Amino acid sequence: MSLQPFTSNFADNSTDAGFQFTFFCDLCREGYKTKFVESKTHKKAGLLRGLGRAVSIGTSLLGKYGTGYTIERGADILTERYQGMSPDWHKEHEVAFELAQNEAKQHFHRCPKCKKWVCENDWNEQEGLCVDDAPRVNVEVAAAKAQKAVQDIHEKAAGTQVFTGEIESKQTLCSQCGKPAGEGKFCNNCGGPLDLIKCPKCGAKNFVGTRFCGECGTKLG
Repeated sequence: MSLQPFTSNFADNSTDAGFQFTFFCDLCREGYKTKFVESKTHKKAGLLRGLGRAVSIGTSLLGKYGTGYTIERGADILTERYQGMSPDWHKEHEVAFELAQNEAKQHFHRCPKCKKWVCENDWNEQEGLCVDDAPRVNVEVAAAKAQKAVQDIHEKAAGTQVFTGEIESKQTLCSQCGKPAGEGKFCNNCGGPLDLIKCPKCGAKNFVGTRFCGECGTKLG
């Protein structure tokens, strides 16, 4: 018989050793994992397997290895029957699933509008609806205030002068040919050297061959 969940948004974590399920919120996808329920059939199978091995050891000591081996193999067959596939295990599984649903329902709410199952974090207790259909007023107010504050910051920054320097484009001209020389150590046009000499008075840099400083007029050697 197939399982009939109160919500299809769940995971079956059961094994042959026991049963456990995780139910998820339809909005935030956070899950609630139910408590683990041990399988009685699995526990019983373990006892039978242990009993079979004990009989095998005892009969082997008595020189009746064949009888012990047969009993041990019979216990193994019973154990295989309980590896999550026996009718008894499936009955336990169905009962455990019903108990798990009753346990999980205490941590979820079903929204009467959208029919979704949501956790406590996504439930508006005052309105009796999920937060998608009835957002919490205090949360929306706080979010709107924060959004407006960020908007004001951007507007204030847009009207604030940050850079106070001058924007100008300077181009190096060759002192020999008078054409744009590029950014290397030699002119791109005539190959003349582009080394600069420093003014001994103001420290300004001038092209080689310049007779007077372009900043203060000092005669250059």
